[in-house]
Amino acid sequence: MSIEKDNYLMINEYLESIKKRDPAAKSKLSIFLTYPGVKAVFFHRIASFFSKAKFDLIARIISQFSRFLTGIEIHPKADIGANFFIDHGMGVVIGETSEIGDNVTIYHAVTLGGISPSIESDKQRDIKRHPTLKNNVVVGSGAQLLGAIIVGENAKIGANAVVVKNVPPNAVMVGIPAKNVNTKDQIDTTFKPYGINKEKEDISEN
Repeated sequence: MSIEKDNYLMINEYLESIKKRDPAAKSKLSIFLTYPGVKAVFFHRIASFFSKAKFDLIARIISQFSRFLTGIEIHPKADIGANFFIDHGMGVVIGETSEIGDNVTIYHAVTLGGISPSIESDKQRDIKRHPTLKNNVVVGSGAQLLGAIIVGENAKIGANAVVVKNVPPNAVMVGIPAKNVNTKDQIDTTFKPYGINKEKEDISEN
């Protein structure tokens, strides 16, 4: 199979995965041409290539151009898996040592950030400072995931939650600080990235 066909199939699979996750998506062409999150991921792939080749300045220029174009900031050294979808996208920040698995979805104004102070920054170089998101994680709008934490597979992070500790697989994290309200230890199919349903509210109050 040719490289061109491989790339076509990979892009087609990516766009199809977004269409399945976004009810507003009308066609793969509209996703490709108009979605800022798709553009941000595209530019990140290029910036990451230059970063790995040790052309750090070129990588940062590309990432800053992407930020100007999309309102999404992804550090070139962030490690991002397949079918990563940033919905809406404005205000998203993904830090240098972030790691993101396959089929992860995040919404606007999400931060994958560090918690170390800016002083003594030399001592923080080349160490893990940002979150790791495993496969199939969903992060709701405005959520803040801070520090070198691990978010387990299929976990859901509610809107505006602040997460500073490891998250188990299948968890549903809401609140400040975030707490797990999924007591069934299985994938939650009722999760809403912009909030939680009444049943979850009742659980969190108990």
